Amino acid sequence: MLDIRFVREHPDEVRENIRKKFQEQKLPLVDEVLALDAELRAVKTEADSLRARRNSLSKQIGVLMGQAKKDPAKAAEAEAVKAQVAEQAARLAELEGKEPGLEEALTKRMMSIPQMIDPSVPIGPDDSHNVEVQRFGDPLVPDFPVPYHTEIMESLDGIDLDAARRVAGNGFYYLKGDIARLHSAVLSYARDFMIDKGFTYYIPPFMIRSNVVTGVMSFSEMDAMMYKIEGEDLYLIGTSEHSMIGAFIDQILEEKELPCTRTSYSPCFRKEKGAHGIEERGVYRIHQFEKQEMIVVCRPEESKDWYERMWRYSVELFRSMEIPVRQLECCSGDLADLKVKSCDIEAWSPRQQKYFEVCSCSNLGDAQARRLKIRVRGADGKLYLPHTLNNTVAAPPRMLIAFLENHLQADGSVTIPQVLRPYMGGKERLIPKKVQ
Repeated sequence: MLDIRFVREHPDEVRENIRKKFQEQKLPLVDEVLALDAELRAVKTEADSLRARRNSLSKQIGVLMGQAKKDPAKAAEAEAVKAQVAEQAARLAELEGKEPGLEEALTKRMMSIPQMIDPSVPIGPDDSHNVEVQRFGDPLVPDFPVPYHTEIMESLDGIDLDAARRVAGNGFYYLKGDIARLHSAVLSYARDFMIDKGFTYYIPPFMIRSNVVTGVMSFSEMDAMMYKIEGEDLYLIGTSEHSMIGAFIDQILEEKELPCTRTSYSPCFRKEKGAHGIEERGVYRIHQFEKQEMIVVCRPEESKDWYERMWRYSVELFRSMEIPVRQLECCSGDLADLKVKSCDIEAWSPRQQKYFEVCSCSNLGDAQARRLKIRVRGADGKLYLPHTLNNTVAAPPRMLIAFLENHLQADGSVTIPQVLRPYMGGKERLIPKKVQ
C-alpha cells in the first residue's frame, strides 16, 4: 500500500505505474482516492475545530456559572453558551459518524492500488515478457529418454497418487521410501544451508488471522491462494512468509536489531485454481507441499543489496546439488501488487528441455510494513517503515522434479550429490526396484 501523501503529491506517477502494470481498470481509483482523502481531511479538520471550540466554550460556561452566584445575569449567558455547545455537538457527532466510513472506503481503494515498481523492472503484460538475465550451469540433455517425473518416482516405489486421490482428491500425494527420504533430506539441507548463512531457523504458525492475510498480500492473491477455516478468523498459510512477516505486526523495532534474517520451515496450502497442462500434473501444482523460506526485514537503503544476496543464495543452493538454473527477471505485469521487484530462479528440465520455476525472490519495499504497521525507531528516535523481502530456499516436491531429471542415469538409477549424502544415510544412488 502506498503512502497517501505520495498519491496526493504524485498522482500522475501513480497513474503511470498502474499503466506499466497493465491494470488500466484501476486508473479511476486514483481520482477516487484523492476525492475521499480531501473529504476525510475536511471532515477531520472541521471536527477538530469543533472539539477545540467545545473545550473553549466548556471553560467559558464554567467561568460564567461561577460568576452567576454574584450576578444572576451570568446564568443566562451560560445557558446561551450551553445552547451553542449542544448545537455544535450534533454537528460533531455527524462528522465523527462519517469518519469511519470514509477511512474504510479510502483504505479499501488504497490497498488495491499497486506498489510503485523499481525503475529496473522490464515492462510487459504477463510472464511471457519476463527476461532471462543469466544462467548458472550447463543445461544438458541426456542421450536416453527422460520419463515423466511421477514415472521416475514410481520406478523407485516412491509415490502413490491413487491412494492420495481416494483420501483427499486430486492435487495431493503420498511420498514414500527413498523419495520421501529425499524430500526430507532436501529440506534439512536447505535449513542448514540458510543457518550457515546467518539466518535464524523458525517453525511458524501454519494458520494466520485475516488482518495478517490482508497485511502480507493483495486481495486477488488471497482469493486465488488461501483456504479459509470455516467458523474461525483463520486461514491456512500459502507460504511461511505470511506468518513470518506477520510476526512483526504492530511492532516497533529498534534500528540496531536490523536486519532481521530468518529462515522457516512449513507446510503450505494453496487452492491452485484453474486447469493446468500435462507437464504441471503429478507433483508440480498441488494443494499441499512443504517449503523452506527466507525472509528479511531491513532498513530501506539496504533492501536492494539483500535482494541480490537472497536470489544468489538460491542459485548457490541448487548448484551445490548439481542442478542447472537461470535467473529470470519478472516483468511489470507479472508482479503481484505489493512487489517492487521480483525474479524467479528456474531449474533446467532435461525432459522438457526448458527451465521451470523453483524459487521466487521478491522485494516488497515498505508495502507490507505499512499494512501491518511495522515501524523502526532510528538512532535519532524517529520512526520509519522498514522494507521486507522473501525468497524460496527450496520447495519440494516440485524441486524434486528437477532433481530427479538432472540426476537420472540411463539404467534408471538416480545419483545423490555429495551435499545430500549425510542426510540420506550415506546413500550415493537410488536404485529402481526392478533392478534390485
